[in-house]
Amino acid sequence: MRARFLLACVAVLLSPLPPVAAAAPQTHVVVIDKMKFGPVPASIRAGDKILWVNKDMFRHTATSKAAGFDVDLPAGARAATVVRKAGAFRLSCRYHPGMRAMLKVSN
Repeated sequence: MRARFLLACVAVLLSPLPPVAAAAPQTHVVVIDKMKFGPVPASIRAGDKILWVNKDMFRHTATSKAAGFDVDLPAGARAATVVRKAGAFRLSCRYHPGMRAMLKVSN
C-alpha cells in the first residue's frame, strides 16, 4: 500500500504541467488633449489594443514607425490599433512634432 502511494506521488510530480494560458488581450485608452498625449499605460503587452481618443479641436496622429502604426485622428475622433511586438517605442504626432510620448510594450 505504501509503495503504491509513493509511486502515485512520484507519477504526479513527474507528469507534465498543463500549458499556461496566455493572458487575454486587453484594451488600453490613451487620450490626446491640450496638444499632448495623455498617460500611456505601463501594462501594455504585445497583442493588446490601444484606443486613441482625440479630445482636441485639432487633427492629430499617433505615429510610431518602429512599432508599425500610424493612426490618423481628426478632431473628436477615436481609433484603435493593435500593438504587435514588444519593445520601447517613441510616439509622435505627424502634424505637431512637439507632441511625443513613449510606449513600452512587454511580451
